[in-house]
Amino acid sequence: MDIEQLREFCKSFPSSIEEELGNPSNLLSYKVQDKKFAYFKTSEPEQWRFSFRTTPERFLELTDQPGIKPARYMNRFHWVTVVNVQSINEEYLKELIHWSFDKAVSSLPKKVQATINA
Repeated sequence: MDIEQLREFCKSFPSSIEEELGNPSNLLSYKVQDKKFAYFKTSEPEQWRFSFRTTPERFLELTDQPGIKPARYMNRFHWVTVVNVQSINEEYLKELIHWSFDKAVSSLPKKVQATINA
């Protein structure tokens, strides 16, 4: 899966919003309502590195793999960064992103969750 395919996948979730944040963040983020579930870094030296939230167990599993590291400033919340998205199995990556999206939705009010899941 390349960067453009991954961007399209993140935008395909119900109520998903793509938002570009300039300086100092330099992020291309994907969120549902105000809850972020994934983002790309858009500036050098980390341009197009992709980050998402994961479970505490998977955080340890993922960060033991080459090319995946704890996300800067977000690692305490179990976010990981994939240096090159093409190096990760596509189905596995989709599963991880889907979990991150579901986690973001679950933190929204029940009424909002119902409209998103409808």
